Amino acid sequence: MARITIIGGGVIGLSIAFECQRRGHNVTVVEAQQCGGQASGAAAGMLAPYSEIEEDPDDFFRLCQRSLQLFPKWQEEIKRHSDIDFEYNESGSLYCIYHEADRLSLETKQAWQRKFNVESTILSAEEVRVKEPGLSRDVVAALWCPEESHIYAPGYVAALLQACRNLGVHVIEYVGDATLDGYAVVTKQERIESDQVVLAAGAWSMYWEKELGCTLPVYPIRGQICAYEAPPLNHIVFTSQGYLVAKANGSVVAGASEDIADFDTNVTEHGIGRLEKWSKKVMPVLEKMDPFHKWAGLRPATQDGFPLIGKLIKKPGVILATGHYRNGILLSPITAKIVADEIDQVPQQIAIGQFRPDRFQAI
Repeated sequence: MARITIIGGGVIGLSIAFECQRRGHNVTVVEAQQCGGQASGAAAGMLAPYSEIEEDPDDFFRLCQRSLQLFPKWQEEIKRHSDIDFEYNESGSLYCIYHEADRLSLETKQAWQRKFNVESTILSAEEVRVKEPGLSRDVVAALWCPEESHIYAPGYVAALLQACRNLGVHVIEYVGDATLDGYAVVTKQERIESDQVVLAAGAWSMYWEKELGCTLPVYPIRGQICAYEAPPLNHIVFTSQGYLVAKANGSVVAGASEDIADFDTNVTEHGIGRLEKWSKKVMPVLEKMDPFHKWAGLRPATQDGFPLIGKLIKKPGVILATGHYRNGILLSPITAKIVADEIDQVPQQIAIGQFRPDRFQAI
């Protein structure tokens, strides 16, 4: 049994804590503010790698696909250990196009994804309207992916936190700044001796560069989102401009408008305005509606677009699990498994070389 201290109480940190604690380790989570109070709780909760990954398959696509496959059992375990129910909707998705010239892009995506046993169908305009009568009649076709899902992020994070506590994870919130002394995590309140430290601080990971002696090119990207009180959708709806997803609470969430704003989480007229203009073209009923809720979260983006997952070569007692950008919710179960396997010295069953944190030049 190892003493593990996790720095960061977002969805990634809590998922790692949950997995490690149920494997028999002694886990402490240290969070600067409130657990789940940053990007995790602000996410739209989509589990949709087939719609969101446009490029040819690589190890990142395989990572996302494997995590999607883990989610059905994973979310059941979270519910069982927390005794909290939360929305998990295997809705499927529609990636819609407005011009026949874009049909080739759907066919290309479908072709390479089929090599990975991804189930999908290209639907005609008439077939799209059968599945989603409320969409614009300008939609000429869509790629239907029945395997994609979504989750209510605030409920998921709250259940994760409770599951961790029920299993015996020691959760310490509002600690402010912390430092490392060897492998001990030191806060203003206490010193936590550890055999293994996991850095899962999201967009704030960059502040640990000097402590760890390595380059951590993780930057905050503001993602702005809004929600309408509108008739529900049966699927997640994507276009090249964004997404719409209906939640069980009666809202339809539109996202996301992204910009660089350091650590500012205020919404802007320009960012929300872009979402309003786009979403009303996709779902005409929104034309006469204003969003009832607008918010923003900070997404931890890396220099090369891939997360940082794995042990540091120069400090093998430190594992990084950060830089998941807009895929933190989706990648939470697979990241938890990878980190727990690293700690348990279990061979990885999926390629993670592209995500090793030492791939950047040391300071």
